[in-house]
Amino acid sequence: PFSAVVIGLLAPTIKLKDGGPVFHKATRVGLHGAPFTMFKLRTMQVDAPDLRNPDGSTYSGPNDPRVTHLGNFLRKTSLDELPQVFNVFRGDMSFVGPRPDLIEQAMYYDDLTRKKLTVRPGVTGYNQAYFRNSIPWSERLGNDVFYARNVSVLFDLRILLRTFVSLVTPVGIARVHQTSRGDSNVAT
Repeated sequence: PFSAVVIGLLAPTIKLKDGGPVFHKATRVGLHGAPFTMFKLRTMQVDAPDLRNPDGSTYSGPNDPRVTHLGNFLRKTSLDELPQVFNVFRGDMSFVGPRPDLIEQAMYYDDLTRKKLTVRPGVTGYNQAYFRNSIPWSERLGNDVFYARNVSVLFDLRILLRTFVSLVTPVGIARVHQTSRGDSNVAT
């Protein structure tokens, strides 16, 4: 109910801003490697170019010109993630688990990294709660494997509590790195 109310309030604002779609749909890798469509509130301008970091992860810099004014607010508060509750109800995701990667990133998993696919991806997880986007993708993968090997109700409760704290004190939303286009001092 809370998610539906907030999405219902934000949707007209997103739509009125530029007439584009309210939701962003992205194909991600889920449980046992099965692809699924993940939903988010759209935070970027319509037809924004797809920028990637050198490690292949999606670019998410603090001053990204592709992101709308409302989109910046949605990202800082993580309200753009609310539609993933629909993914939870569909069974594609859980509330806590590793963040689902892009299909092309999963092609680079080794046997150890594939362990993250033994649990459902989550709306929030160990990385989001403790690091947000402040660490490289390779380190996030290691943390995802750690989570998959140590999943428990207590661990999930700690992650949920820490997620709340990280939302109230938004630090580490972006990390300084280089994009695949070679721009320096760009947050990723």
